[in-house]
Amino acid sequence: MALIAIGGSVGAGLFIGSGAVIQTAGPAAVVSYVLAGALVFFTLRALGEMVVAVPTGGSFSDHARLAFGPRGGFAIGWLYWWMYAVLVAAESTAGAAILAQWVALPGWALALLVLVSMTVANLISVRVFAETESFFSLVKVATIVAFLVVGVLWSLGLWTGSDAPGVSNLFAQGGFVPQGWVAVLAATVVVLFSFGGVEIITVAAGESAEPERGVASAVTNVLWRIGLFYVASILVVVMVLPWQSVDPGYSPFVAVMDRVGIPGAALIMEIVVFIAVLSVLNAAMYTSSRMLFMLTRQGDAPRVLSGTNRRGVPVRAILLGTVVGYVAVVVEYVFPDQVFPFLVSSIGAILLVLFITICASQLVLGARVRRLQPHRLTLRMWAFPYLTWVVLAGLVTIGVSMAFLPDQRQALWATLGSVAVVLVAYELRRRLGAGEPSAVALAVPGRASTDVLRLGADPEEARRQDRQAGEAEQGGAGSG
Repeated sequence: MALIAIGGSVGAGLFIGSGAVIQTAGPAAVVSYVLAGALVFFTLRALGEMVVAVPTGGSFSDHARLAFGPRGGFAIGWLYWWMYAVLVAAESTAGAAILAQWVALPGWALALLVLVSMTVANLISVRVFAETESFFSLVKVATIVAFLVVGVLWSLGLWTGSDAPGVSNLFAQGGFVPQGWVAVLAATVVVLFSFGGVEIITVAAGESAEPERGVASAVTNVLWRIGLFYVASILVVVMVLPWQSVDPGYSPFVAVMDRVGIPGAALIMEIVVFIAVLSVLNAAMYTSSRMLFMLTRQGDAPRVLSGTNRRGVPVRAILLGTVVGYVAVVVEYVFPDQVFPFLVSSIGAILLVLFITICASQLVLGARVRRLQPHRLTLRMWAFPYLTWVVLAGLVTIGVSMAFLPDQRQALWATLGSVAVVLVAYELRRRLGAGEPSAVALAVPGRASTDVLRLGADPEEARRQDRQAGEAEQGGAGSG
């Protein structure tokens, strides 16, 4: 599960997109990554508390359903599905652009090849998905570790040909914060979206043999991974390279390897970036299909999509999740080189909406669990509710900031439009759909029911269950 979290979050946003962040904030880009990483880490901790204490088949979609009612679960579930369905298309297009450097085929044909290959891998079984994602993640981890070792040795003068810059590049060109702290905060907005994917572990937990232990371990260890893969990597880049020399359109990782003198650095990093694209595509396809499958179980999506094969793979949900990708292939054929930018902008800031929803849900459910069933809290959010409020305020601040940043304004409006669409869709589902929208979370086999924690549930029933759980624990301790 830890490798799945890495696979979903370490992609082209780090290997390529970090160049634009460095150009915006200078060496202080490291601070931008620290700030964004802290927000993501604490959000994941809040989510981890809910996953362990309030086990549901629909993860954060069901947590929103329990906290705010069916509308909340419906809205965030469909927004999340749309984000990853579009990401499937976007990563297919990005993978095709890399392949085009090596294979003399049209971009649409290469995108189709990438999409079909990963679709087949996901259709076979969840084990194939996990093993494929683990391999991709190991390649990325090994690359980043090697990059850090080489970069540090170069900076310290321990690499042949090094001029031993040490930390001088951090302060040489206008100081550590050459563009001002406003630029650092603006870069933080961009950086936040490169962390998308860490929440996938909670979606995958339902198919894990030990969901509680797996999620708790992944949440606990994600901080050092964020530090190693993001913060340390960016620190090495700005130590080796003068920040003004970083080209936003060129991978700073490749630039560092060129500076150090690694032969074939450009080709090596292109291969790694291609693997990173496949990894994110693989994770996106898995995640979109599982969220859609959960929505069908709640009656919020056509039940015809809920069918699984004998290996438990939701085939129809996977195929529908790739439809956006196949449409993108057709559009790429008709309008070459115009698909990828449009797709990326169309999913806007949905990740920010997700993180805000997670924190808001945890504030509501966290208080409810602490009041009614405190024995469930085996993994706690620190300093509840104060830290959750701080994180929520930080996320809302980023959302407000996007309205004042020209490069981010379109993404914000696109996301708000998406939210409006799903809310209208919910009203149509409520009035025209078969049956009332469900306020009950999906049950997890072998785990205690969460019905007593839903919005409007009977608190006396919750206290009765809590007393029974306490008596059962005492009985177990006495028999031991």
